[in-house]
Amino acid sequence: MDERRNNQYDPWEYGVYETGRTRPPKSRGGLVAVLLVIVIFLGGLVSALSVLNIRLFAQLNSLPVEDAPVSFVSEEEEQEQIAEPEICATIAETEDISAQSEDIFFHLNPSPDSVENVPQEGGLSLQEIYEKNIPSVVSISCTLPGGTSTGTGVIMSDQGYIVTNCHVVEDAHSITVLLTDERTFQASIVGSDAVSDLAVLYIEANDLIPAEFGDSGVLRVGDSVCAIGDPLGTELRGSFTNGIVSAINRDVTTGGRTLTLIQTNAAMNTGNSGGPLINCYGQVIGVNTMKISTFTDEAGVEGIGFAIPSATVQEIVSQLISQGYVSGRPTLGLSGEMVSAFYQHYYRLPAGLYITEVEKDSPASLVGIEPGDILVSLDNIRISSVEDMNAILYNHQVDDIVSAVIYRSGRQYSINLTLAESRGS
Repeated sequence: MDERRNNQYDPWEYGVYETGRTRPPKSRGGLVAVLLVIVIFLGGLVSALSVLNIRLFAQLNSLPVEDAPVSFVSEEEEQEQIAEPEICATIAETEDISAQSEDIFFHLNPSPDSVENVPQEGGLSLQEIYEKNIPSVVSISCTLPGGTSTGTGVIMSDQGYIVTNCHVVEDAHSITVLLTDERTFQASIVGSDAVSDLAVLYIEANDLIPAEFGDSGVLRVGDSVCAIGDPLGTELRGSFTNGIVSAINRDVTTGGRTLTLIQTNAAMNTGNSGGPLINCYGQVIGVNTMKISTFTDEAGVEGIGFAIPSATVQEIVSQLISQGYVSGRPTLGLSGEMVSAFYQHYYRLPAGLYITEVEKDSPASLVGIEPGDILVSLDNIRISSVEDMNAILYNHQVDDIVSAVIYRSGRQYSINLTLAESRGS
C-alpha cells in the first residue's frame, strides 16, 4: 500500500508547492478607452467654440458704425456731451493734424543759439578753455618690446619739452609725438621718474604753443575742472571732458608707492594718461595719471580719476630737465624679469626676479651680483617682479642697508647691499 495515500503530508514535501489562486485579474482596457474618447470629444468641443467666438468677434468689428450695438447713456451724460462741442472740435482738429503728419513722430521746436558756459565768475567758457589748450596737447605713441602703447602729453615750452606719465613711455623703443596740426616728431626721453609717474620728452621743434600752468595749491573741492586726452587711443584724440575737483591731497598707493593726487570726476580712460587737468581759467593744474580701475579689481567704477598736482609736476620736471633724474631715489642698480612657473618646474628654479642687467659700479655689482642670478627676497620679503622690488625700495632712503637672498647654480646666498642714489635710466 502506498503510504502517501494513507498519510497527509505538508505541501512542501515531495516537491509539492501551492501558489494559491491563479485566476487572471480583470481587464480594464475598455474603461480607459471610453475615458480617452470622452476627453477627445470635450477637447474638440472647446476648440469649436473658440473658433466660433473668434468669427463672431471679427464680424462685430467689421460692422459699420450705424450697425454697431447701441450704447446707452443717461440724460446727464447726454447733456454734458452736448455742452462740450468745443472739446469735440478740438479732438477732430487733432485727428486731422495726425492724419496729415502720420510719418512724423514729433515736431522740432525752434531752439536758442548755443550759449557760453562760464563755470565761475571771471573764468573762461568751456569752449574758450578748449580752444586755449588744445594746441598744447599732443598724442604719444610708443613701440614696446611686446607691442605698442598710447598716451597724451602737454607741451611745457616752445623749445620742444613735453611732460607726460612715466608709465606711458616706460620700456619704449621708439616714441612718436603727434601735434594737433597733424605734424609728427620722433621724441627722446630727457628723464623719467617712476615714483612720481612723470617723464619729460624732447622733440626738435621750436614753434610750439606751451600750456599755461596754474597753482594747484589754491584748489578747493568743488572747483570746476576739464580734461583733454586720447581716451582708448588716437582715434578719439583731443576728447574734452569736464567735472569738478572731488578731493585734494588724496593719498593713493599703487605699485608699492604712495602718491598725493587730485581726485576728479572728469571722465578719464586708457589713453588720457599724461594729459592736462585744467581749471576754469584755462590753466593746467595737474597731469592726469590714472583712474581707479587701474589699481583696483572693482568693475564698473566710474567718476573717480586722479591727476598729479602742478606743484609736484614743477618740482619733478625741473630736476629731470636739469640733471636727468630726481634726487634721493634709492636703487640697487639692476633690472630683471619674473621667473615663470614653467621655468620654475622645468629647470627647478625658485620663484624670484631673474636678473637680466646689472649697472656698472652699482650696489648690485659691488657685491658680485651678475646677470643670470635670481633675486629671491629683499628685506626678508619674497619678490617675483621689478614692481615687488621697487615697492620695498620706496620705503628706504639712499645709503640704507638692505638684506637680500640670491640664487645661483643651485645654491642660495645671503648678502647685504647699501642703496645708492638712482641717476635715472
